[in-house]
Amino acid sequence: MLRVSYYLSFLGVVTRWNVLPQFISIEPSNACNLKCPECPVGMRTNPIQIKNIDIKLVQKLLDELAPKLMYITLYFQGEPLLNKDFTKIVKYAHNKNILTGTSTNAQVIDDNLAKKLILSRLDRLIISLDGTTPETYEAYRIGAKLEKTIQAIQLINKWKKELNSPSPFLEIQFLVLKTNEHQLEDMRKLAKQWKVDKLTFKSAQLYDFENGHSLLTSIEKHARYELRDDGKYHIKNPLRNRCKRLWNGAVVTSKGDVLPCCFDKDSRFVFGNINNQSFAESWHNEQSYQFRKGILKNRKQYEMCRNCTE
Repeated sequence: MLRVSYYLSFLGVVTRWNVLPQFISIEPSNACNLKCPECPVGMRTNPIQIKNIDIKLVQKLLDELAPKLMYITLYFQGEPLLNKDFTKIVKYAHNKNILTGTSTNAQVIDDNLAKKLILSRLDRLIISLDGTTPETYEAYRIGAKLEKTIQAIQLINKWKKELNSPSPFLEIQFLVLKTNEHQLEDMRKLAKQWKVDKLTFKSAQLYDFENGHSLLTSIEKHARYELRDDGKYHIKNPLRNRCKRLWNGAVVTSKGDVLPCCFDKDSRFVFGNINNQSFAESWHNEQSYQFRKGILKNRKQYEMCRNCTE
């Protein structure tokens, strides 16, 4: 029913069928220990109320969605491993046969946490590593230390071996920037040396990119934006008036807000809050219906969509 509902959207039909998503993103924490310049959390000038999601709230959510839910991304804005209940959340999801993954800067992974991550049965672990030298890596990951990230990779591999565990699937994610684009080949060699399962070169989401940006890579393959005849940079994505994410998944913030997707960085389109209503009530209300309808009519009207790669 979920797939049929999405395909009907191609024809301009927004269904009101009471279906639930196949995947969701849950934000374990909205705080971060770094100050990366192109991250909304790192760039934030006004203080925020730091919030780690309550594990009981997560359990309530998973109890509701478990019959249909296939995958959870335990990440949104902040650093997920700052939530002390992170591995407990993973275990709860695993016991409900829900796959789990997360993305981290790995700065808080020590020997004890590495072991706990393996024992929790986390399925996928993405570690951000955007440089092969301290100078390059730490210029963007402000507040991080390259040696800590490398140590975290080694500790994860150590405990996977000692506990004879095939999981988590270990992925290095390299955000390609002008400042590190010369180190791609070095990163390939290191990834093989560290025996990680996957290396991904990711295009960087930048703000105020229309007139160019000092971090915009010159490698076309890895650039999210392109220079056009009007002398401005535009996102390569044609931004068709549809979006699979709005039918297949959603985001739940550390405060319990239900958002349409992970590009709603500032929580501008809150459908509801699971502290005072069910997820289904938030995902199927009039606000969510009108938002999906607006996407089908004119996706470019939403600023957050104009920086999206989907």
